[in-house]
Amino acid sequence: MIQRCLTKERADRYQRASEVREALEAVQGAVLQSRHPSEDPRGPRKLVLPGVEHLSVKNGDVLLLVGTNKGAFFLRSSRDRSRWDVAGPYFRGQGIYAMTYDGRSDRHRLWVSANDEVWGVFLRSSDDFGRIWTNPLEASIRFPTEAGASLRNIWQICLGRNDEPEKLYCGVEPAALFESVDGGESWSLVRGLYDHPHRPRWMPANGGLILHTILPDPSNKDRMYVAVSAGGVYRTEDGGTTWQARNNGVRVMFLPEKYPEFGQCVHKIVLHESRPERLFLQNHWGLYRSDNRGNSWQDIARGVPSDFGFVMLMHPHDADCVYIVPVESDKFRCTPEGHLRVYRTRNAGGSWEALDRGLPQKGAYETVLRDAMSSDSLDSAGIYFGTRSGKVYGSKDEGKSWKKIVEGLPQILCVKAAIVHMDGTPTTKPNLKSKIPKRRKTARTKRVRRGRSG
Repeated sequence: MIQRCLTKERADRYQRASEVREALEAVQGAVLQSRHPSEDPRGPRKLVLPGVEHLSVKNGDVLLLVGTNKGAFFLRSSRDRSRWDVAGPYFRGQGIYAMTYDGRSDRHRLWVSANDEVWGVFLRSSDDFGRIWTNPLEASIRFPTEAGASLRNIWQICLGRNDEPEKLYCGVEPAALFESVDGGESWSLVRGLYDHPHRPRWMPANGGLILHTILPDPSNKDRMYVAVSAGGVYRTEDGGTTWQARNNGVRVMFLPEKYPEFGQCVHKIVLHESRPERLFLQNHWGLYRSDNRGNSWQDIARGVPSDFGFVMLMHPHDADCVYIVPVESDKFRCTPEGHLRVYRTRNAGGSWEALDRGLPQKGAYETVLRDAMSSDSLDSAGIYFGTRSGKVYGSKDEGKSWKKIVEGLPQILCVKAAIVHMDGTPTTKPNLKSKIPKRRKTARTKRVRRGRSG
């Protein structure tokens, strides 16, 4: 860097101070040996990113984590979700494909996967909303030598169950699943999936061979689903020791066999904790539902302008409600006819309705990627999504109306929403209406209500 600053030819020097800052940040975040190593050389160092005005986060705030191809941005609002503060970019110039907020065991931890073109992929965390980050001396997630693979990207960071607060999962490229049982200090490759006999015949999709979705079953600690592009859906019933393809009924458009055992280019799968036996799937052409834990799938694409898309979101409180954003086709991956519309089903795919109030309906040729849509857990739930054109939209009435929260960001790759609990207790009681049936109005309850109103 010093040599470049002092080079004789003006055109060969840095042209802006911002270029020098980006280069300094890249060096600070690189794999370097400490001049004064700690007693444990494997331990993480600390990383402070200069030039970023951080958020002031309070108990009950809504937090949006927005990952772009040029860094991470954090947005904060109070529970009324009317005004948003924005901080960033963190890890300038790096691709942020996966983020999450871990509030288990009274933590306030942000997890970020930062992909630098020079230094590679690092999983970092912050316990103070971005002021200080861990800076590992070496990549914590890496393939063992005998695996014959090298890490290209981390596409998904998934928290373990609430009763397993130290457990984490990561889905990576090339397609593999990694697990940590010590809060992210160390990671191990899930060999049962990596050594699966189908794996050598998985084909890279347009974005590569990636494991992008991880769904632990909330009712069974040994059951988990993953989705691979282009491998399909796989399920384990024994904690990851063995895996079975679960793609019966899911169509493939680019193979001679239309309904193979595996090889589907699945874009997203979701489930609701109150109905873990039922899954929804957005495919590379196709919308599906399974009522038997993925053993078979049925088409639910009636009433949408296109069954091609990437994103799929489960409503946090309603097991019958799912959101998607269709795009026209695999050749023209933009919203149909330039209308930016979110589609919602409230009857488990029986029908779909367009939600477009407040969204642009002319010349809005947008794309929403598979992890660029999220929800908070308030009642009513907030729904948020980001576009490849750098806009973030939000709805605080479950999609009935939308408002642009921020624009002008780089291409948005992922959006994650969370409610911050500073005291370790929920700030809102979940409205799991799918779990609790409505009480019948008996003569006695009618009399009681009349008495109270009188």
